[in-house]
Amino acid sequence: MSQPVPELAERAAACADRLRHADAVLLASHIDADGLTSAAIAATALERAGIPVDVVFERQLDEAAVASIAETDHETVLFTDFGSGQLDIITEYDDAFTPVIADHHQPADAETTYHCNPLLEGINGASELSGAGATYCLARALEDEETDNRDLAALAVVGAVGDMQGGPDGLTGANEGIVAEGVDAGVVREGTDLAMYGRQTRPLPKLLEYASDVRLPGITGDESGAMRFLSDLDIDLREDGEWKRWVDLTAPERQTLASALLKHAVTRGVPSARVDDLVGTTYTLLAETEGTELRDVSEFSTLLNATARYDRADVGLAVCLGDREAALERARTLLRNHRKNLSEGIDLVVEEGVTVEEHLQWFDAGTQIRETIVGIVAGMALGSEGISRDQPIIAFAATEEGEVKVSSRGTHALVREGLDLSAVMREASRSVGGDGGGHDVAAGATIPAGEQAAFVAAADDIVGEQLS
Repeated sequence: MSQPVPELAERAAACADRLRHADAVLLASHIDADGLTSAAIAATALERAGIPVDVVFERQLDEAAVASIAETDHETVLFTDFGSGQLDIITEYDDAFTPVIADHHQPADAETTYHCNPLLEGINGASELSGAGATYCLARALEDEETDNRDLAALAVVGAVGDMQGGPDGLTGANEGIVAEGVDAGVVREGTDLAMYGRQTRPLPKLLEYASDVRLPGITGDESGAMRFLSDLDIDLREDGEWKRWVDLTAPERQTLASALLKHAVTRGVPSARVDDLVGTTYTLLAETEGTELRDVSEFSTLLNATARYDRADVGLAVCLGDREAALERARTLLRNHRKNLSEGIDLVVEEGVTVEEHLQWFDAGTQIRETIVGIVAGMALGSEGISRDQPIIAFAATEEGEVKVSSRGTHALVREGLDLSAVMREASRSVGGDGGGHDVAAGATIPAGEQAAFVAAADDIVGEQLS
């Protein structure tokens, strides 16, 4: 059996061997798209290997969550998409269970035997391999002569894209090996296409109006402008009186529309580097129905975020495991609510504005934006009116427990200049009695209420040092 990430082959094999010797496994995973796909990959691989599995999800793997897991009486616990950063807590329960970890976050200062993490082998866990990718390596190691888990590469690609890995040029590094296996297995198609969210499901005016990665003057955020642009093209973009979707267009129609968009961007003064980002590498899931949210990996990952972030991780997991009836319909309902909340959140941030410090910008949503989506709102707001893409953005939201959730988002351009939000969140939060971490381009923390100003001051200093 080959491994898509050879550097992790030995670690994945050791983890798989431990799981095979377990009477049953408790699978604990994170609640975002990467965590849900990680859980689905692991649960499927364990089931195929004949290993009984129970699944739990945690919003945050803190000491209380680990203690609760220890009380379940499972001798083996598999942590996916978290666990590395909490090794110092987990190892305190060595007498209660044996941990197996498939993660891509920065490990805490503690040791464990069964640990599949790309960072331990010099692979960037923020950009080159996601939690789902590490779990996929474990799934491949769990194969026997009668099992082929390469079809699970589709979910691993969804997890990577959902975790903001890759860019216009697609997934890179260790992720490329997983994409290649998905292509070979006939479940993933890699191509070059218009790099806008919603190609499968959005009518063309909405596709253009809500294009946020590259803002197009006179089109982005302007419904009438988007319709006017489309109406001026010498092609019929309606069918039975309704606007077509991108997926409905013929190849020549797509070429005409894409060329017109590029020309529009250039004539409206969009920087050439941003114009190039209008077209990029895309991933299509061939086993899914065309025109649905599941066909495109970006839309699939957003659907998953719309479940777990509203306390319905069970729905997202069911969709990942193949439920295309009740679970998918429930997920679609949650997605509509999610989109509404995101839109209202972005409007709130743009309307009230952000506070600009020397090296970063921030806003405090209080209870007006749900803590589980405030980071997504912050990332989507970057580049909006009055919100620069040249500084990272920090968002605060109140939690039900009376603490403050901190979310931060940057850009890959800032990361190339030295930004590491994982370090910013970790160091600034600990300076005020909290804790945090994540990735260089996106990270989070939890801090005591009332410590926002001190946190911002510490974070601004750290960002300044990184970008100097």
